[in-house]
Amino acid sequence: MRDAYHEELDSIGEDLVEMARLVGSAIGRATTAMLDADLKLAESVIAADQKVDDLQHELEARAIALLARQQPVATDLRIVVTSLRMSADLERSGDLAQHVAKLARLRFPQSAVPHDLHATILEMGQLAQRLMAKAAEVIVTKDVDLALQLEQDDDEMDLLHRALFQHLMDDRWKHGIETAVDVTLLGRYYERFADHAVSVAKRVVYLVTGEHADEIQQSSSVEGA
Repeated sequence: MRDAYHEELDSIGEDLVEMARLVGSAIGRATTAMLDADLKLAESVIAADQKVDDLQHELEARAIALLARQQPVATDLRIVVTSLRMSADLERSGDLAQHVAKLARLRFPQSAVPHDLHATILEMGQLAQRLMAKAAEVIVTKDVDLALQLEQDDDEMDLLHRALFQHLMDDRWKHGIETAVDVTLLGRYYERFADHAVSVAKRVVYLVTGEHADEIQQSSSVEGA
């Protein structure tokens, strides 16, 4: 019985990794669909989000069944509860990738992104994909140091997001209000996607240590002072 129980716990972790890989791929493909005005690719990203939703529902059902049957305590309880929270972060990440793809579909056959912002949006999309890939690695390895690095990596996304807004606020902006709204939404989608990747990593820190990532970072800062 205990072997079956731990196999269930392991399968929850495997589902989380699969969700992270799916949403990481989705944000990369949605970015390509956006920049290339690729309707077929956008539609495939939109349709594929159902797999992420299905995985989350399966994970939730499995976790709730474990709570009811096994009444886990201590570390095992932390694994189940934290996994439920991570699955919510990953499901929302999938929704954000879908939002990017839906905007690409809405503006087809044009791209919602002006040519002079293609490089910035491409960089944001690639960074979002890298952050989620690192979050998936953290889920697998339970590497606390790697998990804590994600917040620093996210600073790069914040810089790109600010650069995007500076471009929008420039007096030389000539692409109109509708495009400005599209670009504003895109910037927000990528920023929030990155935030969810960081949140997943922080939850792994809590799962492994029983401490919140912010507390560990504060302790390290005090020790280094």
